[in-house]
Amino acid sequence: MAKSKEARVRVILECTSCARKGFDKKSRGISRYITQKNRNNTPSRLELRKFCLYCYKHTIHGEIKK
Repeated sequence: MAKSKEARVRVILECTSCARKGFDKKSRGISRYITQKNRNNTPSRLELRKFCLYCYKHTIHGEIKK
């Protein structure tokens, strides 16, 4: 069993612009990345600028719940 108080946790980052558009026939999906963050250093939600494969540009990817 994993410890519940570990400092490093796995988070999922999702493209904010794709998520706002929703799913339609033109959109193939939502870009997601998996990364880790230190819970002690960054207690708030993580936001990084990553490349979205569906928008074909760099967008802000925000942390989502598992």
